[in-house]
Amino acid sequence: MNYIDLFAGAGGLSEGFLQNGFSPLAHIEMNTDACYTLKTRICYHYLKKQNKLSFYNKYLRGQITREILYSFVPEELLNSVINEKMSDDTMCAIFDKVDALVEGKEVDIIIGGPPCQAYSLVGRAVKEDKMQGDERNYLYRLYCRFLKRYQPKMFVFENVPGLLTANKGQHFANLKKYLARVGYKIECKELNAKNFGVLQNRRRIIIIGWKAVFDGRYKYPQFEEIKHSYKVEDILNDLPAIQAGGGNNEYMGKPSKYLTEFGIRAKNDVLTYHVARPHIQRDKEIYKRVIDAWNDGHKRLKYVDLPSELRTHKNVTSFLDRFKIVEWDTQTCHTMMAHISKDGHYFIHPDKTQARSITVREAARIQSFPDNYYFEGSRTAAFTQIGNAVPPLMSKAIAEGIKRIIEEKYND
Repeated sequence: MNYIDLFAGAGGLSEGFLQNGFSPLAHIEMNTDACYTLKTRICYHYLKKQNKLSFYNKYLRGQITREILYSFVPEELLNSVINEKMSDDTMCAIFDKVDALVEGKEVDIIIGGPPCQAYSLVGRAVKEDKMQGDERNYLYRLYCRFLKRYQPKMFVFENVPGLLTANKGQHFANLKKYLARVGYKIECKELNAKNFGVLQNRRRIIIIGWKAVFDGRYKYPQFEEIKHSYKVEDILNDLPAIQAGGGNNEYMGKPSKYLTEFGIRAKNDVLTYHVARPHIQRDKEIYKRVIDAWNDGHKRLKYVDLPSELRTHKNVTSFLDRFKIVEWDTQTCHTMMAHISKDGHYFIHPDKTQARSITVREAARIQSFPDNYYFEGSRTAAFTQIGNAVPPLMSKAIAEGIKRIIEEKYND
């Protein structure tokens, strides 16, 4: 079964479909670093099928260049990644490129979710116009143009819960009208990544739609909650202890049962991006206090609780939880966000002796990305890609459900 991935990002949603045997016809993404991440991931899946992962691992170790890695993969696969910003002005050119990739093939499903900043509660809180003038409010119209043009059997539309309430619910009402107009029935549910084995409390709106002619035969998949007793520390304990500004890309222990059971770390994986950002001494002192507070009965240290010499912000009435520990001794940590690319204060490593924010690899694990997933670009770019992504374990379950629905239809 074939799919098109819109607003693809680093490929978190796509990964689940790839793992379920779906074939990507096109990925469309405006960020150049994310596009290279998508291409590098295509290399991984292709070389794995060819039993040639040694070339991929050489790239991760820095033994060959990205250009050499890409030379091992058919050019048409790499060209499925389209580095373009979707807008009214660019849609015709994008359609021309996608038409060439789709020619002679059927599009079974379209997946993706427009950037969520325009719908997020945080975004609306900090903008004077409550994001009313943000063009990203209307990107769903471009998504609908893809549905109209390629007529997939089903689609998956992912976004933040704020989608339902933005502009007093008018954006969501308009989205439903657009989807109906292009011939699709939908069902919308709020799903939480923690119910799919992700060790993170991450609520998302997942809209699944199907052609109106299939109504009654297609439906929203049923998802069974994954029960387990793992804790967040199970994704941290095999990684070497490092200090702020330091790094170590050699595993220090065997993987936990969680890492192996959920496919986060495999036998011959190469550890990458386990390098900590540097911190000034004041931030390190704050981190230690935050860790101490958590370990003393799970208390949260508020900004106003800090001594005056450690405070740098005059605002002591809002955003008081600027510093937050990764909850190592619970089953889920708080939601991973792209803001981690700005600073690490909201994701402090729980080991007081390290007194640092988490690394890119630790953030990726919280999002359930496997260790063999490599993020192209700078550390800032990698954090942004991870924070904006759909957790692969969640997308894998969604893809399994979609596949089951479509196969049942074929078998009738």
